Amino acid sequence: MNKLESPSIRRMFETIAPDYDFLNRLLSLRQDVYWRKAMVRAMSIPKSAVVLDAACGTGDVTLEIIRQKGNGVRTAGIDFSKNMLDLGLEKIRSAGKEDSISFSAADALHPPFRPDTFDAVTIAFGIRNIQDKREVLERFYEVLKPGGQMLVLELTTPENPLFLSAYLLYFQKILPLIGKLVSGDEAAYQYLPDSVLKFPNPAAFAKIMTSAGFTGVRWRYLTLGITTLFSGRKPVHKPGQSN
Repeated sequence: MNKLESPSIRRMFETIAPDYDFLNRLLSLRQDVYWRKAMVRAMSIPKSAVVLDAACGTGDVTLEIIRQKGNGVRTAGIDFSKNMLDLGLEKIRSAGKEDSISFSAADALHPPFRPDTFDAVTIAFGIRNIQDKREVLERFYEVLKPGGQMLVLELTTPENPLFLSAYLLYFQKILPLIGKLVSGDEAAYQYLPDSVLKFPNPAAFAKIMTSAGFTGVRWRYLTLGITTLFSGRKPVHKPGQSN
């Protein structure tokens, strides 16, 4: 079995693809748009950078990168769901950004790129679906150029006890019901809260990033900790290497 996820998870994303963008906006009260913008704002890259967006889905992050960083940036998106990529290609064509963005069907553990290719790697709301998080971060580390930036945006569990109780009520009861009514797929929107609750807390995930080789790892809570933005860099010099 592929370490990325079981075939059932792949089929789940293929099934919900037509409703994916609409439900993201509805269920997050459009906060998902703000979260992606915040991640791209935190990206520090050259004007002619090349960026990889892993688990790119329907291309929201890739488009936001071009909007914020300019047409001089080139972005490659990879995803294991062909249906997601097909929808993303329609969005890219509608936006007239085919020259700046390319998509490939691939999973994050096997990015089809040479080492030291990208100035930045992003993954938004995808790493919790990957069983071996250190291994996939090591793959991202390999394809980053020395000094390149790693950005991870992921749904997390708020720490504030008062907010947490209301959050869990919505996340575990109301959200799956809305997802089922709109998409007809109850399992997909039950999987979402389950996968988020199993995701490591920010300090633990930051340690995983550090163990994969990234330096200067830090994180920032967004929307009271519903989402957390992690960042780190591939060192310019390998550990133990002199200047």
